[in-house]
Formats: sequence, C-alpha cells, structure tokens
Amino acid sequence: MRIIKTTTGASITLDGDLLAILETLYQEVTAKRELERSFEDFVKEIHHLIDQMNGSERRTYLAESLFLNTVTYENDKLEAYMRKLSKK
Repeated sequence: MRIIKTTTGASITLDGDLLAILETLYQEVTAKRELERSFEDFVKEIHHLIDQMNGSERRTYLAESLFLNTVTYENDKLEAYMRKLSKK
C-alpha cells in the first residue's frame, strides 16, 4: 500500500478507506486550525491529496465517495420523510 502526505506532512495509507482520509482532513485542516479554515483551504488540501494518487487510486476513492454520499443522501431523505410522517 502506498502512502501520501497532507501539506502538513501527515501520512495517509491508500488502502481504500475513505473514512481514514476524511478523518485526516478533519484533523489537519479543521482541528489543527481550531475551526479557522475555509472552503478554499479544504479544496486546496483535497487537490493536494488527489494529485498524489494514480488513476486507479482516484477511481477507487471516487467510487467509495459516491457510495458514501449516496447512503448519506438516502438517510437524509428518509429522515425528512419520517419527520413529515410524525407531524401528521
């Protein structure tokens, strides 16, 4: 497994675990800056990580990201529907 690094030097093992990348992004961009970060800070860091990946790794993480976002989207829709039902 390959290792890539954030701009702050934190290592991320590319093993297909999207949540490991998300946790590292949170720690390096949000926590270390004590919530003083911007959209641009996140985009810059994400692009830095993507630039270190090869095509196969990018494909793996895109698929994982789409899956996770689809599940989150479905859960949000279901939650809204359940709230609507409970109001009736």
